[in-house]
Order: sequence, then structure tokens, then C-alpha cells
Amino acid sequence: MIKKIVAVCMLSVLVFSCKKEVQKVAETKTVNDSITQTEIKEDLFKPIDTACSTANKTEDYIAALQWYKAKTDKEIAVNSPEQNDRLYEDYVKIRTKYTDCLNGLHQDILDQYTDYHTNEPDTYRLPDNVKKIAAELNKAGLEFRVMGEGLTEIHSVYGYDYAVFKNKVTPDYESYILQLANDSKENYAINGGLMITWEELGDRLIAWENFMNKFPKSPLIKKAKREYDDYLLDYILGMDSSPTYDRTEGRLMDDTKEEYSRIIKKYPNSRTAKKAKELIAAFDAHTPVDQIEGRINLRR
Repeated sequence: MIKKIVAVCMLSVLVFSCKKEVQKVAETKTVNDSITQTEIKEDLFKPIDTACSTANKTEDYIAALQWYKAKTDKEIAVNSPEQNDRLYEDYVKIRTKYTDCLNGLHQDILDQYTDYHTNEPDTYRLPDNVKKIAAELNKAGLEFRVMGEGLTEIHSVYGYDYAVFKNKVTPDYESYILQLANDSKENYAINGGLMITWEELGDRLIAWENFMNKFPKSPLIKKAKREYDDYLLDYILGMDSSPTYDRTEGRLMDDTKEEYSRIIKKYPNSRTAKKAKELIAAFDAHTPVDQIEGRINLRR
């Protein structure tokens, strides 16, 4: 009798254990199925083409930007710094194309954006539809930026790209991305006129010059030199609405002459200072204004 009772108890324990195992396996299968379904759902999403189309909506471009951002974050986490350098190049191309498409899509809003300005500095009373679009743009690190002279564009918010790749790329790329971010913090120029001071422009030149001196073999050296050369052209020869010299009187403008003195004193061995000295010498020698550009030869 005792043996029968023991046998029944052992059988009950085995049955109960089996039920628990079956239940555990079923629960695990449900969880795994749920994860698999989520992964499949994510894999099924295909971002729209980077070629602009009137059939695409704001939400389509934002969803694509978010998808590429998530994809980039995953790859960054497992890549080497050198691989992330190449990833950055692809990332910027794609992001630039989508941003261009959004600028085209919302040209009507951009054309009248400054009309929403109130009497308060940097304050705008936006219609609900524009607020909704601004909120969508913000999801992908984009914003409406007033450039000046009635011009508005859609741009990345300050430091967005740098935050994505910070401490994940090689030192030259890190420095390059950071400098681009610093340069884009403020509007540079509009309609042939500087939006920053001559001193700020001089400091940008020194920053790019330092980059080229520090990373002479970087694959970014050509891009950095292009940035430097473009800034130097404006710094020495001026812009239509921000001249460095008076063409009629044949003399340097007081504010630029003051800036050149600063840059020469602070960075005497820089190429920027050398070109500033050449311009000053040209005017001291009473060089005809129409010969100034040839005398300086900024591309040399």
C-alpha cells in the first residue's frame, strides 16, 4: 500500500513538472515569436529614395532620416574608428539629400516664414500647420533657420552630426566634424554680406589652418583646404556688401585693417597673417585697385 502511495506521488510530481516545462517553453516561444515579429516588422521598413518626389510627405522624409540614424547608431557601436570615418561620409550624403528634399517640399512656408516674426527678438507666431511641421523636423534634428534678408532654410540643429560621431571616429574626423559644427552655429553670410565679425572670420581661418597643419595626411585635407580658401577669399578681398577696402579711395577699411593687425600680432607665422601683410603692403605701395587680386594670389 505504501509503495502504491509513493508511486502515485512520484507520478504526480512528474506530471506537474512536465506541465511547468510545457508552460515555460510556450511562454519562451511566445516571447521569441514577439521579438521575431518586431524584427521582421523593422526589416520590412524601406526608407524612401533620396531622390526628391512630390509624392513624398514630411513624415516620409523624417521616417527615413530616423531609420538611417538608428542604422548608423547600430553600426557605429561595433565599427572601428576608421570604419566610422567612412560611415560618416555616407551618413552626411544621405542626410543632406533628404534635407534638400524637405527644403523643396516646404518652399512655400520658407518663403513666408519671416512674416510670422513678432516684435520680440527671435520670436515667431507660427500657424498650427507650421508648428506641426517644425515638430516633425525636430524628431530628426532639423529646424527652420532664419538666414537673414527674408531667407529661411531647413538646417540641422547645432552640433547634431557631431553628437552622433563624437568619440567614435579618428582624431582628424573628430576635429573636422567639430569645426564644421562650430562654423554652422551662426549664419555666415547672406546676399554678399558677412553675418559674423571680421575677428570671428579670422579665428575660423586659424582653426582650419591649425587643422591642416596638424593632419597634413588626412583624407579630409582637400575639404579642409577648400573651407580655408573660401574663407580667406572673403577675409582678404571682401564681399560685395562687406568690403575690405575702399575701391574709390584705394585704401583699407578701418575695421579690416584693425583685424589684420590683430591676426598678425597674435598669429605672426600663420598663412593668414602672411596674406594680410601682403594686402597691407600692396596698399602701402599704392598698387592700383584692379591689380590687388593678382598681387595677392590667394590660391598660391
